[in-house]
Amino acid sequence: MRAFIFPGQGSQAVGMGKALAEASSTAREVFEEVDHALEQNLFKLMCEGPSEELTLTENAQPAIMANAIATLRVMEKDGGKSLEDLCSYVAGHSLGEYSALCAAGALNLTTTAELLKLRGLSMQKAVPVGKGGMAALLGADIKKASALANESAQGEICTVANDNDPTQVVISGHIGAIERAIAVAKDHGIKRGILLPVSAPFHCSLMAPAAEAMEEALGEATILSPVVPVFANVTAAPVSEVDEIRDLLVRQVTGTVRWRESVANMAESGVEQFVEFGGKVLSGMVGRIAPDAETVSLVSLDDIESFLKGL
Repeated sequence: MRAFIFPGQGSQAVGMGKALAEASSTAREVFEEVDHALEQNLFKLMCEGPSEELTLTENAQPAIMANAIATLRVMEKDGGKSLEDLCSYVAGHSLGEYSALCAAGALNLTTTAELLKLRGLSMQKAVPVGKGGMAALLGADIKKASALANESAQGEICTVANDNDPTQVVISGHIGAIERAIAVAKDHGIKRGILLPVSAPFHCSLMAPAAEAMEEALGEATILSPVVPVFANVTAAPVSEVDEIRDLLVRQVTGTVRWRESVANMAESGVEQFVEFGGKVLSGMVGRIAPDAETVSLVSLDDIESFLKGL
Protein backbone atom coordinates (compact mmCIF):
# COMPACT_ATOMS: atom_id res chain seq x y z
CA MET A 1 0.00 0.00 0.00
CA ARG A 2 1.11 3.52 -0.82
CA ALA A 3 0.22 7.03 0.42
CA PHE A 4 0.81 10.28 -1.45
CA ILE A 5 1.76 13.16 0.87
CA PHE A 6 1.99 16.91 0.31
CA PRO A 7 4.21 19.44 2.13
CA GLY A 8 3.23 22.55 4.07
CA GLN A 9 4.60 26.03 4.59
CA GLY A 10 8.36 26.31 4.91
CA SER A 11 9.06 24.11 1.88
CA GLN A 12 8.97 27.08 -0.51
CA ALA A 13 12.18 28.20 -2.25
CA VAL A 14 12.98 30.55 -5.11
CA GLY A 15 13.34 28.44 -8.25
CA MET A 16 10.68 25.93 -7.23
CA GLY A 17 8.93 24.37 -10.22
CA LYS A 18 11.14 26.13 -12.78
CA ALA A 19 13.02 23.08 -14.10
CA LEU A 20 9.86 20.98 -14.13
CA ALA A 21 7.98 23.62 -16.13
CA GLU A 22 10.85 23.86 -18.62
CA ALA A 23 10.74 20.09 -19.09
CA SER A 24 6.99 19.52 -19.13
CA SER A 25 4.01 21.28 -20.73
CA THR A 26 1.82 19.48 -18.16
CA ALA A 27 3.58 21.33 -15.34
CA ARG A 28 3.36 24.63 -17.22
CA GLU A 29 -0.41 24.20 -17.57
CA VAL A 30 -0.77 23.85 -13.80
CA PHE A 31 1.21 27.01 -13.11
CA GLU A 32 -0.70 28.93 -15.79
CA GLU A 33 -4.05 27.89 -14.33
CA VAL A 34 -3.02 29.00 -10.84
CA ASP A 35 -1.77 32.35 -12.18
CA HIS A 36 -5.08 32.83 -13.98
CA ALA A 37 -7.11 31.89 -10.90
CA LEU A 38 -5.23 34.33 -8.66
CA GLU A 39 -4.86 37.07 -11.29
CA GLN A 40 -1.16 37.39 -10.45
CA ASN A 41 2.11 36.12 -11.88
CA LEU A 42 2.78 33.73 -9.02
CA PHE A 43 4.92 31.41 -11.12
CA LYS A 44 7.30 34.26 -12.00
CA LEU A 45 7.64 34.94 -8.27
CA MET A 46 8.31 31.24 -7.66
CA CYS A 47 11.04 31.21 -10.31
CA GLU A 48 12.70 34.55 -9.66
CA GLY A 49 11.74 35.72 -6.16
CA PRO A 50 12.43 37.84 -4.23
CA SER A 51 12.43 35.30 -1.42
CA GLU A 52 10.81 37.72 1.06
CA GLU A 53 7.77 38.07 -1.19
CA LEU A 54 7.50 34.35 -1.92
CA THR A 55 7.66 33.62 1.81
CA LEU A 56 4.61 35.81 2.52
CA THR A 57 1.86 33.44 3.66
CA GLU A 58 -0.55 34.57 0.95
CA ASN A 59 2.01 33.64 -1.75
CA ALA A 60 3.75 30.66 -0.15
CA GLN A 61 0.56 28.67 0.39
CA PRO A 62 -0.72 28.61 -3.23
CA ALA A 63 2.87 28.34 -4.54
CA ILE A 64 3.65 25.20 -2.54
CA MET A 65 0.33 23.67 -3.63
CA ALA A 66 0.91 24.53 -7.30
CA ASN A 67 4.38 22.99 -7.25
CA ALA A 68 3.11 19.79 -5.62
CA ILE A 69 0.15 19.40 -7.99
CA ALA A 70 2.35 20.10 -11.04
CA THR A 71 4.68 17.30 -9.89
CA LEU A 72 1.73 14.96 -9.40
CA ARG A 73 0.19 15.77 -12.78
CA VAL A 74 3.49 15.16 -14.59
CA MET A 75 3.83 11.82 -12.80
CA GLU A 76 0.26 10.83 -13.75
CA LYS A 77 0.67 11.84 -17.39
CA ASP A 78 4.12 10.31 -17.88
CA GLY A 79 3.12 7.16 -16.04
CA GLY A 80 -0.22 6.83 -17.77
CA LYS A 81 -1.89 6.07 -14.43
CA SER A 82 -4.22 8.06 -12.22
CA LEU A 83 -3.73 8.75 -8.52
CA GLU A 84 -6.36 6.18 -7.53
CA ASP A 85 -4.41 3.49 -9.42
CA LEU A 86 -1.27 4.24 -7.46
CA CYS A 87 -2.21 5.06 -3.87
CA SER A 88 -4.61 4.13 -1.08
CA TYR A 89 -4.55 7.40 0.87
CA VAL A 90 -3.51 11.03 0.51
CA ALA A 91 -2.49 13.43 3.26
CA GLY A 92 -0.93 16.86 3.56
CA HIS A 93 0.73 18.91 6.29
CA SER A 94 -1.39 21.98 7.12
CA LEU A 95 -1.89 23.78 3.76
CA GLY A 96 -0.77 20.47 2.20
CA GLU A 97 -4.18 19.06 3.13
CA TYR A 98 -5.62 21.32 0.40
CA SER A 99 -3.05 19.94 -2.05
CA ALA A 100 -4.07 16.41 -1.04
CA LEU A 101 -7.75 17.19 -1.60
CA CYS A 102 -6.96 18.71 -5.00
CA ALA A 103 -4.86 15.67 -5.90
CA ALA A 104 -7.73 13.35 -4.98
CA GLY A 105 -10.28 15.31 -7.00
CA ALA A 106 -12.22 16.76 -4.06
CA LEU A 107 -11.25 20.32 -5.06
CA ASN A 108 -10.41 21.57 -8.54
CA LEU A 109 -7.15 23.43 -9.04
CA THR A 110 -8.66 26.90 -9.43
CA THR A 111 -10.75 26.57 -6.27
CA THR A 112 -7.76 25.22 -4.33
CA ALA A 113 -5.60 28.17 -5.36
CA GLU A 114 -8.32 30.69 -4.46
CA LEU A 115 -8.97 29.07 -1.08
CA LEU A 116 -5.27 29.03 -0.19
CA LYS A 117 -4.80 32.65 -1.20
CA LEU A 118 -7.68 33.60 1.10
CA ARG A 119 -6.40 31.29 3.83
CA GLY A 120 -2.97 32.93 3.71
CA LEU A 121 -4.38 36.46 3.77
CA SER A 122 -6.83 35.64 6.56
CA MET A 123 -4.19 33.99 8.73
CA GLN A 124 -1.88 36.97 8.21
CA LYS A 125 -4.60 39.46 9.20
CA ALA A 126 -5.88 37.50 12.21
CA VAL A 127 -3.14 38.68 14.59
CA PRO A 128 -1.19 41.96 14.48
CA VAL A 129 2.46 41.48 13.51
CA GLY A 130 4.62 41.02 16.60
CA LYS A 131 1.78 39.85 18.86
CA GLY A 132 2.11 36.15 18.12
CA GLY A 133 4.82 33.62 17.43
CA MET A 134 5.73 29.99 16.97
CA ALA A 135 8.64 27.88 18.19
CA ALA A 136 10.01 24.50 17.19
CA LEU A 137 10.82 22.28 20.15
CA LEU A 138 13.64 19.90 19.24
CA GLY A 139 13.97 16.69 21.19
CA ALA A 140 10.38 17.04 22.37
CA ASP A 141 7.50 14.62 22.21
CA ILE A 142 3.85 15.65 22.48
CA LYS A 143 3.69 15.02 26.25
CA LYS A 144 6.71 17.21 27.06
CA ALA A 145 5.60 19.92 24.63
CA SER A 146 2.07 20.06 26.05
CA ALA A 147 3.37 20.36 29.62
CA LEU A 148 5.74 23.16 28.58
CA ALA A 149 2.99 25.01 26.70
CA ASN A 150 0.59 24.79 29.65
CA GLU A 151 3.20 26.09 32.10
CA SER A 152 4.28 28.93 29.80
CA ALA A 153 0.80 30.23 28.96
CA GLN A 154 0.29 32.18 32.21
CA GLY A 155 -3.07 33.54 31.07
CA GLU A 156 -2.02 33.87 27.43
CA ILE A 157 -2.40 31.44 24.51
CA CYS A 158 0.33 28.82 24.18
CA THR A 159 -0.55 25.50 22.62
CA VAL A 160 0.76 22.66 20.45
CA ALA A 161 0.36 23.65 16.79
CA ASN A 162 2.14 20.81 14.96
CA ASP A 163 2.89 17.36 16.34
CA ASN A 164 5.39 16.64 13.58
CA ASP A 165 7.27 13.52 14.67
CA PRO A 166 8.54 11.86 17.87
CA THR A 167 11.39 14.37 18.13
CA GLN A 168 9.83 17.66 16.99
CA VAL A 169 6.75 19.56 18.12
CA VAL A 170 5.83 23.17 17.23
CA ILE A 171 4.02 25.46 19.67
CA SER A 172 2.05 28.59 18.83
CA GLY A 173 0.46 31.52 20.63
CA HIS A 174 1.18 34.94 22.13
CA ILE A 175 4.82 35.92 21.63
CA GLY A 176 5.42 36.43 25.36
CA ALA A 177 4.26 32.90 26.15
CA ILE A 178 6.35 31.45 23.31
CA GLU A 179 9.45 33.25 24.57
CA ARG A 180 8.81 31.97 28.10
CA ALA A 181 8.54 28.44 26.72
CA ILE A 182 11.86 28.73 24.88
CA ALA A 183 13.55 30.01 28.03
CA VAL A 184 12.52 27.00 30.16
CA ALA A 185 12.44 24.28 27.49
CA LYS A 186 15.50 22.47 28.89
CA ASP A 187 13.83 22.27 32.32
CA HIS A 188 11.21 20.05 30.67
CA GLY A 189 13.79 17.68 29.18
CA ILE A 190 13.58 19.34 25.78
CA LYS A 191 16.85 19.75 23.88
CA ARG A 192 16.12 23.20 22.45
CA GLY A 193 13.40 25.69 21.55
CA ILE A 194 13.83 27.78 18.39
CA LEU A 195 11.70 30.80 17.53
CA LEU A 196 10.40 30.31 13.98
CA PRO A 197 10.56 33.10 11.36
CA VAL A 198 6.80 33.16 10.76
CA SER A 199 4.52 36.14 10.40
CA ALA A 200 1.64 34.80 12.47
CA PRO A 201 0.87 32.18 15.16
CA PHE A 202 -0.74 29.45 13.06
CA HIS A 203 -2.86 26.56 14.37
CA CYS A 204 -3.95 28.09 17.66
CA SER A 205 -7.10 29.84 18.89
CA LEU A 206 -5.69 33.25 17.91
CA MET A 207 -6.50 32.20 14.33
CA ALA A 208 -10.28 32.24 15.04
CA PRO A 209 -10.92 35.20 12.65
CA ALA A 210 -9.21 33.24 9.85
CA ALA A 211 -11.32 30.18 10.65
CA GLU A 212 -14.47 32.30 10.28
CA ALA A 213 -13.32 33.57 6.88
CA MET A 214 -12.55 30.04 5.73
CA GLU A 215 -15.89 28.72 6.99
CA GLU A 216 -17.68 31.21 4.75
CA ALA A 217 -15.48 30.49 1.72
CA LEU A 218 -15.61 26.72 2.15
CA GLY A 219 -19.38 26.91 2.52
CA GLU A 220 -19.59 28.33 -0.99
CA ALA A 221 -16.87 26.14 -2.54
CA THR A 222 -17.67 23.04 -4.58
CA ILE A 223 -16.22 19.99 -2.85
CA LEU A 224 -16.58 16.46 -4.21
CA SER A 225 -15.88 13.08 -2.63
CA PRO A 226 -12.16 12.30 -3.01
CA VAL A 227 -11.24 9.27 -5.14
CA VAL A 228 -9.23 7.92 -2.19
CA PRO A 229 -9.65 8.80 1.52
CA VAL A 230 -7.79 11.83 2.87
CA PHE A 231 -6.13 11.62 6.28
CA ALA A 232 -7.25 14.81 8.02
CA ASN A 233 -4.85 16.88 10.15
CA VAL A 234 -7.42 17.49 12.89
CA THR A 235 -8.47 13.87 13.45
CA ALA A 236 -5.47 11.88 12.12
CA ALA A 237 -8.10 9.66 10.49
CA PRO A 238 -9.33 9.04 6.93
CA VAL A 239 -12.24 11.11 5.65
CA SER A 240 -14.24 10.88 2.42
CA GLU A 241 -17.58 12.55 3.27
CA VAL A 242 -17.90 16.06 1.82
CA ASP A 243 -19.54 17.82 4.79
CA GLU A 244 -16.94 16.34 7.13
CA ILE A 245 -14.11 17.51 4.86
CA ARG A 246 -15.55 21.03 4.90
CA ASP A 247 -15.89 21.03 8.70
CA LEU A 248 -12.39 19.66 9.29
CA LEU A 249 -10.79 22.27 7.01
CA VAL A 250 -12.38 25.01 9.12
CA ARG A 251 -11.28 23.36 12.36
CA GLN A 252 -7.78 22.88 10.95
CA VAL A 253 -7.10 26.66 11.00
CA THR A 254 -7.09 26.77 14.80
CA GLY A 255 -6.46 23.06 15.49
CA THR A 256 -3.34 20.98 15.97
CA VAL A 257 -1.75 19.38 12.91
CA ARG A 258 -1.58 15.75 14.08
CA TRP A 259 1.00 14.66 11.53
CA ARG A 260 2.80 12.09 13.68
CA GLU A 261 -0.45 10.28 14.42
CA SER A 262 -1.60 10.53 10.79
CA VAL A 263 1.54 8.84 9.48
CA ALA A 264 1.50 6.23 12.26
CA ASN A 265 -2.14 5.44 11.53
CA MET A 266 -1.51 5.12 7.80
CA ALA A 267 1.41 2.78 8.49
CA GLU A 268 -0.79 0.77 10.85
CA SER A 269 -3.41 0.56 8.08
CA GLY A 270 -0.83 -1.13 5.85
CA VAL A 271 0.91 1.75 4.03
CA GLU A 272 4.46 0.67 3.23
CA GLN A 273 5.55 3.54 0.96
CA PHE A 274 5.06 7.29 1.38
CA VAL A 275 5.58 9.44 -1.73
CA GLU A 276 6.09 13.19 -1.16
CA PHE A 277 5.30 15.57 -4.02
CA GLY A 278 7.20 18.83 -4.51
CA GLY A 279 9.36 18.70 -1.39
CA LYS A 280 11.61 16.66 0.90
CA VAL A 281 10.53 17.87 4.35
CA LEU A 282 7.84 15.32 5.16
CA SER A 283 9.93 12.33 4.10
CA GLY A 284 12.34 12.95 6.98
CA MET A 285 9.45 13.12 9.44
CA VAL A 286 7.96 9.90 8.07
CA GLY A 287 11.30 8.16 8.55
CA ARG A 288 11.25 9.04 12.25
CA ILE A 289 7.59 8.06 12.70
CA ALA A 290 7.45 4.86 10.64
CA PRO A 291 11.07 3.71 10.19
CA ASP A 292 10.05 0.49 8.43
CA ALA A 293 8.23 2.37 5.66
CA GLU A 294 9.90 3.45 2.43
CA THR A 295 9.94 7.16 1.59
CA VAL A 296 10.24 8.73 -1.85
CA SER A 297 10.51 12.45 -2.67
CA LEU A 298 9.47 13.63 -6.13
CA VAL A 299 10.78 17.07 -7.05
CA SER A 300 12.50 16.79 -10.44
CA LEU A 301 11.65 15.02 -13.68
CA ASP A 302 14.46 12.55 -12.91
CA ASP A 303 12.78 11.77 -9.57
CA ILE A 304 9.48 11.12 -11.33
CA GLU A 305 11.05 8.89 -14.01
CA SER A 306 12.94 6.89 -11.37
CA PHE A 307 9.75 6.38 -9.36
CA LEU A 308 7.77 5.25 -12.41
CA LYS A 309 10.47 2.75 -13.36
CA GLY A 310 10.19 1.20 -9.95
CA LEU A 311 6.44 0.59 -10.15
